[in-house]
Amino acid sequence: MTAVPQNTEHRTRANGIELAWDSFGDPGAPPLLLIMGLGAQMVAWDDAFCARLAQAGGHRVIRFDNRDTGHSTHLSHLGVPDIQALMLQAMAGKALQAPYTLHDMANDCIGLLDALKIERAHIVGASMGGAIGQELAIRHPQRMHSFTSIMSTTGNPGLPPPTPEAMAVLFSPSPTTFEAYLPHYAKVWRVLRGPDAFPLDEARDAERAQLTFLRGLNPGGVARQLAAIFASGNRKPALRDVRVPTLVIHGDVDPLVPVECGVDVADAIPGARLLRIPRMGHALPIPMWPQIVDAIATHTAQRRDH
Repeated sequence: MTAVPQNTEHRTRANGIELAWDSFGDPGAPPLLLIMGLGAQMVAWDDAFCARLAQAGGHRVIRFDNRDTGHSTHLSHLGVPDIQALMLQAMAGKALQAPYTLHDMANDCIGLLDALKIERAHIVGASMGGAIGQELAIRHPQRMHSFTSIMSTTGNPGLPPPTPEAMAVLFSPSPTTFEAYLPHYAKVWRVLRGPDAFPLDEARDAERAQLTFLRGLNPGGVARQLAAIFASGNRKPALRDVRVPTLVIHGDVDPLVPVECGVDVADAIPGARLLRIPRMGHALPIPMWPQIVDAIATHTAQRRDH
């Protein structure tokens, strides 16, 4: 793969916190905002993937660390929620109290767009980032040219759950030393990528783990983000009123957010198009980049009213 030059990282005040971000492509090109998932830093959007997306779609691709992640503000003063208690309350149908919700995280995105003087953007979200994108489509559609939801869910409680193996890695604590973190990282992604081997990605695991570890882990932040997911409930009824042009991308063998969840997102949003990718789990494997990037570029090209 072609080497991608290191981008300059910025920190910008948005929605009362600081968000770390960088961008790829022509600064004057139509903006495309990438939103990452639970506990994942912006570097989980691989540099080469971002560069390819910027080139293929003719976009200024912007990625950022969600609140409580990476170099963005860590909200440690809000405490660490009891996730098991929240899960039990959710299963009992009770209203949940969380330090913040996905609505708040969507407002972070709006704050970042405001700070960057971007009136409207194409939005691409993965996993929890897709759920945040759904909140944007529900509450701030006027700020969106298009929406792409990748490996996400509506929050509909009737959907299939994760596999036991995926649930186990989701709740496995991150080691505090790099020597222990490296095999932990490799195991997590071996499970999330699904049953097939992806040698190109496995060869990059050590480099990716080191980058993530050096930028800083925040276990309390992961718990607060997970609480936000639980507390945000079922978006499916509200998604029926969304008119933002939507593409849904989901892997057929996703162990964490089963493919039925992607089907549910596409069914919920009028006119949404569903792309099911065989052999893809809960990850963006390098061999699937051409298909994913081409699909996003084609989708955003249909919305050139910037």
